[in-house]
Amino acid sequence: MTPAETMTVNGAAKDLRPALKDLPQRWWLMLLLVTAMLFCYAHRGAMGVAAPYMSEDLGFNPAKTGVLLSAFFWVYAFMQMPTGWLADRFGVRRTYGLGFAFWSLTTILTGLTKNLATLILLRVSVGLGQSIAFPASARATSNWFQERERGMVIGLYLAGVRYGTVVISLFGGWFLTRYDWRLFFVVIGVAPLVWLAPWMFFLRKWEVKSKCESPAAPQKQGASFKESLLLLKTRGALGIFLGFFAYNYVWNVFQAWLPSYLVTERNVSKEEMGVFSAMPYLAMSVIILISGALSDWLVRRGYDEKKVRKIFIATGLLVGCLIVPAGMVEDNMTAIWLLTISLSGLGITSPNTWALTQAVSSKEIVATVSGIQNTGGNIGAILAPLLTGFIAHITGSFALALGLCGVILVGGVIAYLLLVEDKVEIADEPAADRDRREVRKEVVTEEQRDRETER
Repeated sequence: MTPAETMTVNGAAKDLRPALKDLPQRWWLMLLLVTAMLFCYAHRGAMGVAAPYMSEDLGFNPAKTGVLLSAFFWVYAFMQMPTGWLADRFGVRRTYGLGFAFWSLTTILTGLTKNLATLILLRVSVGLGQSIAFPASARATSNWFQERERGMVIGLYLAGVRYGTVVISLFGGWFLTRYDWRLFFVVIGVAPLVWLAPWMFFLRKWEVKSKCESPAAPQKQGASFKESLLLLKTRGALGIFLGFFAYNYVWNVFQAWLPSYLVTERNVSKEEMGVFSAMPYLAMSVIILISGALSDWLVRRGYDEKKVRKIFIATGLLVGCLIVPAGMVEDNMTAIWLLTISLSGLGITSPNTWALTQAVSSKEIVATVSGIQNTGGNIGAILAPLLTGFIAHITGSFALALGLCGVILVGGVIAYLLLVEDKVEIADEPAADRDRREVRKEVVTEEQRDRETER
């Protein structure tokens, strides 16, 4: 056998190896995704935990502190589509790895400055780096896990989101009473960098292999950036954008205002506030796992994945509407239980939003469409704290603001049920345009040949 034939046989043998989604090693990837999301949200929540100490040390008033806390979303919200496109175009391994390293570095630098303008710039930079997290996680799930496992995998790394918030709150509360806030940012920025080595090493083989698992099949290229933007003109992508806006708007009302609501409107003590604020999040984290596992089980039983995911999403958003009566009842414990059930409803929705996006998107644009989804969600994240605070200030109560949440959630149900129907994919190039392009290519090639002949 000639060397060339040997290389061909070896290459063919490599292509016949099982895909990662058929091997138990994929669960190591799941662990990496969960751990990355835990670190991601620990870094994201660190500024809120350290804010009281920073404000006292640097003399920031509440207005300045508010600007600093909100700066994260200024770029993050609008980088979801570009980073999704990058993950589709250049692969999950490099884009997620670079983003993780970048936001860890900017977290470290946060501990090395005390100028407000620089702190805001670094906070924006953390948001820029973290904008890759959800699109890349969605693409990794689509690439290397089976369809019937999507809900569980997504549920687990979304649970990592909640646990990251809990971990940084507990660690920060302990650390900041003993050490300086600057050292806090350096420590939490350096420690998670250990994640990068196993991530880059593990996917080094599998991402390359995934590009050539079916050498006989024609490979579709990812969308151009212009095509990615035009996806918003499709009903499916628009429904995903609007539906996730509704979900994330209400989630961020909880995240931003729940402690203040309990103290100012429900008159609970600060000691009780910590317990009552934690209850809904703990319940939500459990419900997320149950929802993801149950929806996966139904898909494995042969039920249509798109219908299953949409039913879970709609049910969760409707349960979330219990936030409306929570703002109206007089009894504090009744209100807290309604808020807990409402947030648990969002937990039913959460893993299935991401799984539905993967189910209705062409594989080559999964990260791009996930970026569209997260863009809608983070526009909600920008508006929710502002509108809620404005309404509460004008009316003297949170009741109207919580009522608005119910209206938005119903709008999200309509968007998911009526708009997310067809496959989200890049439209094929019209035959006439393709023919004209081919003719132009032939003319250019002929001219190049003529010039070469003249030489």
